[in-house]
Amino acid sequence: MSDKITASHLGRTAYVYIRQSTLQQVRCNLESSRRQYALRERALELGFSKVVVIDDDLGVSGAGNRERPGFGRLLAAVCDGLAGAVLSLEASRLARNNRDWHHLIDLCMLTGTVVVDGEGVYDPRLLNDRLLLGLKGTMSEFELGILRQRAQEACRQKVLRGEVLTRVPIGYIRSGTAGMEPTPDLEVREAISGVFASFARMGTLRQVLLWHHNEKIPLPCQRVRDGLDNVIWRLPDYQQLLRILKNPVYAGAFSYGRTQSRTRMDSGRSFKTGGHKVAMENWQVLIKDHHPGYIPWEQYLENQRILHSNRTKSHAATPGAA
Repeated sequence: MSDKITASHLGRTAYVYIRQSTLQQVRCNLESSRRQYALRERALELGFSKVVVIDDDLGVSGAGNRERPGFGRLLAAVCDGLAGAVLSLEASRLARNNRDWHHLIDLCMLTGTVVVDGEGVYDPRLLNDRLLLGLKGTMSEFELGILRQRAQEACRQKVLRGEVLTRVPIGYIRSGTAGMEPTPDLEVREAISGVFASFARMGTLRQVLLWHHNEKIPLPCQRVRDGLDNVIWRLPDYQQLLRILKNPVYAGAFSYGRTQSRTRMDSGRSFKTGGHKVAMENWQVLIKDHHPGYIPWEQYLENQRILHSNRTKSHAATPGAA
């Protein structure tokens, strides 16, 4: 037993904190789970008679942009003086951001709680231990930043080459590992082509929608079932038709960066929201003639102009407040 663990610590409870960042890690990284749960035995070996295992945050990132109920329980226990020790396999399991890490270490210092990882026992009240804990927290956050930077740069290089990394829309299938081509299903191709022909003839998306419903003409859409894409036919809704007309893929173009995420602060935490539209001139990547399209690029631009014009007219016709 470490000489940093006193009778005062042993009279309280040892809290074992367990976390993995994603559900895939929970399913696949079984050795990490076994090593983390084994910390309960480590706590008993150190002399603690009461051990609480907190595994509420399995599948939750520690980057600081999501609420962690398990970490909240741990902070409450430390703050109330119930915890004699906090055990975690390594600093990155407790937190991947300095705010959460230093908050925990500050509470441990104030309440006389030791921190235990796979390498040793640390008392935050001791200057050298506090310095080492600070370095561990900083390195944990820095490591996450490096991993994220590498992944983002790899993704950026792939999209600059026009490699298709996401699911392809209805009417297309994957070609090779990173390409796409029109589906061999003639019925699906004719249905998609019919949407563009109807819009060119009628001039408004609402008229196209009414025509499909009046004539009982369904459109294909994709549904994932048992990990596989399946084509089902149903009467379209407005959003399905709009997605087809606004997607540059159908004009033979590869694009990236049509939407962006934004960060907002709420209760001292950052939250990201996605799906915010970006003007075409600000798209990160736009490669024309990337693959066979259903319509020419010029027709795609004209369709966007008509959609915008119809939307503007609709807003202008809407009565305002008296």
